[in-house]
Amino acid sequence: MDISVYRPGELNGTDRAAWSTVQSQAHLLGTPQLANPFLAPEFALAVGRCRRGVRIAVVREDGEPAAFLPFQRSPLGVGRAIGLGVSDAQGLVHRPGFQWDSRELLQACGLSVLEFDHLVEGQKPFETAPMHSFASPVVDVDQGFEAYLAWLLKNSPKFSRRTLTKERKLGRDIGPVRYVHDERDPAVLRRLIEWKSAQYRRTGRSDRFAHPWILQLVDQLFHTRTPSFAGLLSVLYAGEQPVAAHFGIRSERVLSCWFPAYDPAYAKFSPGLVLHLRMAGGAAADGLSYIDLGRGEKEYKDCLKTRELSVSEGWVSRRHPVALCHRAHRAPVRALRNTVVSRPELFGPADRLLKRMGRIRSGR
Repeated sequence: MDISVYRPGELNGTDRAAWSTVQSQAHLLGTPQLANPFLAPEFALAVGRCRRGVRIAVVREDGEPAAFLPFQRSPLGVGRAIGLGVSDAQGLVHRPGFQWDSRELLQACGLSVLEFDHLVEGQKPFETAPMHSFASPVVDVDQGFEAYLAWLLKNSPKFSRRTLTKERKLGRDIGPVRYVHDERDPAVLRRLIEWKSAQYRRTGRSDRFAHPWILQLVDQLFHTRTPSFAGLLSVLYAGEQPVAAHFGIRSERVLSCWFPAYDPAYAKFSPGLVLHLRMAGGAAADGLSYIDLGRGEKEYKDCLKTRELSVSEGWVSRRHPVALCHRAHRAPVRALRNTVVSRPELFGPADRLLKRMGRIRSGR
């Protein structure tokens, strides 16, 4: 393989255009999983402006770019998928039928190990070590919103009717319900971040927005708009009051859910669920194929989903002392977390404990 590794600012326009073309044609060429916006050059370049150690490997065949691997590298050669911890799709973006040797690729990138937590399907060369797979539910809207709503009423009748009833009640009690699919007011984005931070603390989770680089990344993506990629802020209003919002990123065919939240003062109206239904309508009107709800078991995802994709967690490595040390450190932590998450009898008590701790910290 002819492999070149670049800093984000060194990637030329020709390579970037080729990367975007691979993504835009993915749904036609049998690799739809590569159309995810977290695999887009715009996302990698935005992370590169916020984090150190970001690199992009370009693999060429006959002098033409055939594959792209964005990653983050530590001084010791430990690699992480780009945006690990906040990205919902990771892997090598490549032409259909392209094959690669994972260890050769790692060596060319100066890596002893490369870790993933959302490796998309179809990345067999990276699966040289056992990977743990997880469901990532999606909402198909390629047949239009009315077709999706009819499917939802048939397959999740109680959920869908209850949500539509809550929407009508919200309009009666608070004010006319209005949905903006692409809100450009940065003040509303700040409101969403406040809601989401409070939700993290309330439920005992780590507040992602306590990390300045994540705030910077979201702001960068909010202002990023190209023909094939955009940061998308979607907002549900009751009267003039925003009651729920979501910020995610979209490619030509896929909207990835990322940061949804709502104002707890309106919780009895389930504004977050109403928002997700409206987002499905907005995505369908935009000509998207599906909404990726992201890895993680949630009741609302089970009700909304039409099918599931699969993402994997693990790492690929070559024989190197640093790789052995990294695996020895990371494997027990990931194994414990995945055991708790996958077993309801363990996850339920752990979730309740986190929420209790969150209430104590917030003084409630």
